[in-house]
Amino acid sequence: MEGWIIRRKGKWLALWLLSLGVLTFILFDGFKVIESQELEDGTKLKFRTSGEQLQVYKEDSWSPMFIKGVNIGATLPGHYPGELPVTKEDYLSWFRMIQDMGANTVRVYTILDPVFYEALVEFNENQEDPLYFMQGVWSPVNLLAEHNNAWQEDVVHEFKAELHRAVDAVYGDAEIPEEPGKASGSYTVNAAPYLIAWHIGTEWDPEMVNETNEKNVDRERFEGEYFQVDETASPFEGWLAEMLEYTAELEEEKGWKHPMTFTNWITTDPLTHPDEPSILEDYVSVDATHVEAKDWDAGYFASYHVYPYYPDFLRFTDTYQDVHNADGKEDTYLGYLKDLKQYHKGMPIIISEYGVASSTGNAHEGPLGRDQGGHTEEEQGTIDAQLTNQIYDSGYAGAITFSWQDEWFKETWNSLPYEQSNRTAYWYNPLSNEMSYGLIGMYPSKTEEIDIDGKASDWDDLQREEVESLQVETPGVTEMDVTHDEGFVYLKLTLSQPYNRKTDTLNVGFHTLEGGTSSFDSVEFNEGLETMAIVGSDEQEVKVACSYDFHTRLYEDQMEGEESSCAFVPWKLPTSLKQHSSKTEQAYPFQDVGVGELVEGRMSQNGESAWAASGDTIELKIPWALLGFSDPSQRMAVSYEDDSNASELSSEAVEGITVVPWVMGEETNGLLNERPLSVSELPMYEWERWDEVQFIEKPKESYSIMKDVFQRIPEKGEE
Repeated sequence: MEGWIIRRKGKWLALWLLSLGVLTFILFDGFKVIESQELEDGTKLKFRTSGEQLQVYKEDSWSPMFIKGVNIGATLPGHYPGELPVTKEDYLSWFRMIQDMGANTVRVYTILDPVFYEALVEFNENQEDPLYFMQGVWSPVNLLAEHNNAWQEDVVHEFKAELHRAVDAVYGDAEIPEEPGKASGSYTVNAAPYLIAWHIGTEWDPEMVNETNEKNVDRERFEGEYFQVDETASPFEGWLAEMLEYTAELEEEKGWKHPMTFTNWITTDPLTHPDEPSILEDYVSVDATHVEAKDWDAGYFASYHVYPYYPDFLRFTDTYQDVHNADGKEDTYLGYLKDLKQYHKGMPIIISEYGVASSTGNAHEGPLGRDQGGHTEEEQGTIDAQLTNQIYDSGYAGAITFSWQDEWFKETWNSLPYEQSNRTAYWYNPLSNEMSYGLIGMYPSKTEEIDIDGKASDWDDLQREEVESLQVETPGVTEMDVTHDEGFVYLKLTLSQPYNRKTDTLNVGFHTLEGGTSSFDSVEFNEGLETMAIVGSDEQEVKVACSYDFHTRLYEDQMEGEESSCAFVPWKLPTSLKQHSSKTEQAYPFQDVGVGELVEGRMSQNGESAWAASGDTIELKIPWALLGFSDPSQRMAVSYEDDSNASELSSEAVEGITVVPWVMGEETNGLLNERPLSVSELPMYEWERWDEVQFIEKPKESYSIMKDVFQRIPEKGEE
């Protein structure tokens, strides 16, 4: 018995027809046909696993389908994920761009508000080829951390409750009450025909997995109606099988079957990594091959988050010295992909997270320059494209890049000590690479209003109240205009004569707190400066006063042989801490990277540009973070308090910034030697605190590069 499901004016009507084992959905609004196969027991299939592939039912037959996808976050700048600020209009716009890019799938990590499912169904009504989605279900991470036992009764209860809510939400059959940090509302749209798979859980804490196994060593092997584990399975793997079983039971009640998987990552993969320094990164395995789909026609597959820069064995191993990429270079990422694929031979496996960030900051170094951050947008796209091609060429069933949009709320381990952790969503910090994985950039609000090109015309177009003209009488500088947005402080300086790149150096000091350095390059100040921007033929960067230098204050014990007495030093971030591994019996050095470089160029042509000069005008764009601000939205700056024993730095409120510009050149050197620069007499730049943000959303250069790759990869996998 087959049927037609017609969606007209927001309601589903069913007409039952006899045919050859096919249930076809027609959305009359766009004359869209959605086919699915009906099994003998009446349940429906749109996707299934077969061998090492995922397949889609289309044109009365099953065809291989390579998943080309993006991970979508749940938030926008100025918000945290639990606020769920993304609107239906946002999703409709994103879905168009995602499909135009050549992707066929979006992955979400948890239940989203009803507008996501409504937007997806509405979008697909007029698409010849629908955009599909993979539904994640967030595990109860707080309870797992509290008990370190996945089989704990309240952990099982809470996860099953969340699975139940997720299934009902996807099928448009849920009324979820409001709860802080979670989606809620009336779910009335059935998005199940567009669901590729259920993707349950999160990246597993290895200590939790190990304790679960130890606390449940006598637990019987799990065997359900749809899923079971083999004789070698661990108790944690048995728990995962039970959660998949429960999801399958809920689906069966809805009359559908979809493929199933659970989240995994390199840290808990089933391979061994003798060159990994960290014990916890090679501590315990969660093995997808120990779980079996017993009587689930939609099938089951493995899924991993695999990044090219972490864990550290990817940098240190010689296991893959004979594995070379298309450029003829030794490639540990490609070697790992091949090993992981071989281990899962016979079943589909997808890489459901991969990628690098376009950011000034970098938190971890990777082989072949595939660092966690520190990339331009073009470099981000090039690396993401390389990884995508390697995943496809290695025989995987899908590649879902991380991520679709930038997420300002995200925190990074090496910039977090300088930030107010409960305020990161309200400002953009380019030093925090976790904010900038998106193919769609979320840029501060003046990104398109001010083109750093050394010209004043765009400043004239700003609202009068947005710009403060500060009277300065410093050597070589006659006028200074200052403005800001959520990410940067912008300066427009008028010099007493045209800037000469060969002989002139522009120095711009910043004073925010009592303290700092009161001299620089033979120039004296009557108050100390915290940071200094330098633009000359030899140096183009922001430096930090030695007494204020966060890097030294936090990591002095790691930095062997570094000078302790100085005026200003380069801005740096750590990328790896010094350690001695009992696992490998080797010592690993402290590593850091400079982040204060000021790139010259026109910002409209190069988004990384931070300064430009034209005639007697110089423009600069300085990140708040490089000026020492832990939260500019509340005028909070990192303080000078003694924090030698702290893992993070304290902050204090400031009134504003005193900007101290001067030019070192043939015409000004005599003036500089006459008397100290009077910082205290210069006006202070002040701004209103903010709790709401404005931002510019637009594709990065990486979007176009990934578009080219996704469109080149065939929709169907290898036959």
